[in-house]
Amino acid sequence: MSDTIQKYKDYVMTGFVKSVAPIVIDRASGAKVWDENGREYLDCFSGISVVNAGHNNPRVIAAAKAQIDKLVHCSSYLYHVQPVADLAEKIVQIAPQGLTKTFFGNGGAEAIEGAMKLARLYTGKHEFIALHGSFHGRSWGALSITGNQGRKKRGGPYAAGVAFAPAPYPYRSLWPNDPDECGRQCAKSIDEVIRFATSGDVAAFIAEPVLGEGGILVPPKNYFREVKKILDQHGILFIADEVQSGFGRTGKMFAIEHYGVEPDILVTAKGIADGFPLSAFTTRPEIAAAYKPGDHLSTFGGNPVSCAASLANIQFMQDENLPARAAETGEYAMKKLRELQKQNPLIGEVRGLGLMIGVELARDEKLTPASSEAEAIRDSLLRQGVLVGVGGVYGNVVRFQPPLIITKEQIDHAVGAFASALTEVVQPAAV
Repeated sequence: MSDTIQKYKDYVMTGFVKSVAPIVIDRASGAKVWDENGREYLDCFSGISVVNAGHNNPRVIAAAKAQIDKLVHCSSYLYHVQPVADLAEKIVQIAPQGLTKTFFGNGGAEAIEGAMKLARLYTGKHEFIALHGSFHGRSWGALSITGNQGRKKRGGPYAAGVAFAPAPYPYRSLWPNDPDECGRQCAKSIDEVIRFATSGDVAAFIAEPVLGEGGILVPPKNYFREVKKILDQHGILFIADEVQSGFGRTGKMFAIEHYGVEPDILVTAKGIADGFPLSAFTTRPEIAAAYKPGDHLSTFGGNPVSCAASLANIQFMQDENLPARAAETGEYAMKKLRELQKQNPLIGEVRGLGLMIGVELARDEKLTPASSEAEAIRDSLLRQGVLVGVGGVYGNVVRFQPPLIITKEQIDHAVGAFASALTEVVQPAAV
């Protein structure tokens, strides 16, 4: 057994995951990683949708190294630091219109909780509405607005004042062949939740424009437009959780751009700095002004090294037009996967935007979740040298979220390996 794996067993807490992949990652570049024995793997999960610009992107690494030589930390909310100011300015240039004030933190859950606090302070209201199947982080407040029991077990009771609405999930809805109707009905349910499941004191509605941990659920095109109308009627803010879907992942810089609506608060992390720890929430000046001295702070938030890396990351995305590339490559990947679907009844649905792709596995026409099969396919792909994720409320969705710089040839390799894994998993059951 590897010395590193043994030390994990002895000293690292890992009880919160079913298992840690039995490999030791030693180095990485682009869309590939290598283990300590020199074996190469194609990374189709990006460290949970993080290294959008590729592992060890040279421009990002160079910017971080240059900043390390100048300043690593001084607490960026006690003093003025140039990379923080420059990044905040850059975000204004790429964020939805009107969002011009940013708070920087370290991780997605921290940013979510900061956005929740700000929404309450600005509106003077205290309740939230979130979606079934949603995931917003592992901290207590973020779990309180997470609509997935599997993520919340043994952690309750959670915060009062949170109501949940049905997720726009056409595949498992009453309208599997009419996504627009699914969008309309699920949006309509928001109004019913406000009237029947809250006290009318709702500060914000929070949703992922594409639900990541929920199974790469892509809301119908009309959903957020209809929801925004309802929110505006009730004076409720819209918090868009783009922790996983942001920074080119879905074929746009931010996934909410696909829907033609503007959130009141935009929450980002993961892909913001290509692997360096950083998160943010960005809002309009009048909402940001609700914070008063003593209301909020983060010791490490806005770390200069992470901010310098983020600046280089965003500039690389713009120079290489990575969102458009993700849109094109994602369409190519989904076409290949849908061709595979025609030959494999275990594939219930292939869905996604850009390179945020989910393949939901179902055992029969009743859509019985094929959870164990999804895990077996992930394990088979690992043996073949391809890294993917498994998620969804039922644990039956194979997740393809590679670095956005992945090539079509690499996509072909991944889909070929997936086809082999399907055969390996299905054939024994048919004997």
